[in-house]
Amino acid sequence: MVSPAPLARPHSTLGLDPDRAGPAVPPPGPTRPDPTTAQPDPTTAQPDPRPAGSDASRQTWDHGQTRPTPAPANHHHSADRPAPEPPGTAAGPPPDDPANSDPPAPDNPDDDGTPAPDGLGGLELCRVMVAYDTAVAVDQVSLRVGPGEIVALVGPSGSGKSSLLRAVAGLEPLADGWIAWDGADIGRLPVNRRGFVLMFQDGQLFPHLSVAGNVAYGLTGLPRRERRRRVDGLLKLVGLAGFGRRRVTALSGGQAQRVALARSLGPRPKLLLLDEPLAALDPGLRQHLVTVLGDSLRATATPALYVTHDLDEAFALADKVAVLIDGRLLQVGAPDELWRQPADRQVAQFLGYGPFLDIAQAAGLGLTIPPGRRLGLGPRGLQPDRHGLALPVLATRPGRGVVEAVVRLPAGATARLSLPQPPGATVLVRLDPDGCCLVPAD
Repeated sequence: MVSPAPLARPHSTLGLDPDRAGPAVPPPGPTRPDPTTAQPDPTTAQPDPRPAGSDASRQTWDHGQTRPTPAPANHHHSADRPAPEPPGTAAGPPPDDPANSDPPAPDNPDDDGTPAPDGLGGLELCRVMVAYDTAVAVDQVSLRVGPGEIVALVGPSGSGKSSLLRAVAGLEPLADGWIAWDGADIGRLPVNRRGFVLMFQDGQLFPHLSVAGNVAYGLTGLPRRERRRRVDGLLKLVGLAGFGRRRVTALSGGQAQRVALARSLGPRPKLLLLDEPLAALDPGLRQHLVTVLGDSLRATATPALYVTHDLDEAFALADKVAVLIDGRLLQVGAPDELWRQPADRQVAQFLGYGPFLDIAQAAGLGLTIPPGRRLGLGPRGLQPDRHGLALPVLATRPGRGVVEAVVRLPAGATARLSLPQPPGATVLVRLDPDGCCLVPAD
């Protein structure tokens, strides 16, 4: 069991001790890109696979034929199918067979040479459990973060997000399961030998060091000129060029978090772990820093596991979003896929859908849905339409440029919609299928 004492240290780089010198993580491999050199953004816009909604009075939901309900994220193994072995224990072809031999991998002191179970590199979690006495915080979670991939871990408070992140970092022992990096089991590796960096919510900068001194921490061993060049390049990357001589105590909250990000990227970590790093900032600044963070991670091809409770943050930043509720991983997918195809009602509710209408209730709004399904109304599921259905208004609340109205549906349930101006006693609306989802009936 690894002691949690490093959390008391005022720093965000795992394994660093402010009282001693030395690199924070093993030296980077030859393929790690320089963060001072811009890299192409690997992401591309994905077309919307769903047809546009119809204004007809009666619509038939045909999305279900092309949008099957995804399988749950955790796959439990039945008695007739053995569970996967931890990395390094599975049998393979004879090593002396040239046809089955892989090319030699780069030297890595923490790698036993065993390829990842899926043939790909990066972080892999298999049936990970974290428990505190008899309370299970993380329950049978299997998840993968590929090379250069950003995975956001979302869920309500107390769902086990931070416990899982700390287990990956090595700050919490595993009650069951295993954690692998590039196919090598790292479950017993100490924190400072994993090559991961953990960035906290408050940045935890050293107040006695300048901005450049904070960023340079952990870069000892480099020649002075090279260290200065890297610090300048990292500060430019996060939008703080020319800030090197400033005291960190004179920075704003957003500037301090950018310094913490630059310091975290300095040692070229194998994996960056972020525990709600923007939660303490105001919404406008948080939105800007999400862009800075995403650009910086992709420019350096740094894979990241990002914990947040802010869905907008997760959807804007991540390549994949994983939903963790009550310690169990319920669904993993690309942001658009997750939003349009929630696996079940619990995931859909967390994402903001509701209420959930049965076949008769949906028909009352002019939409036919398949048997065995419920229709979840999203925030834009109801749209104002002067030719639509009249619904009574129960309450209104002013917002920024809109008025949020609570209306009663024909079957008695209530729903919300945004209007450009305050309504009267009733409002005319239509149902927009593109603002809804289908989930299995209870």
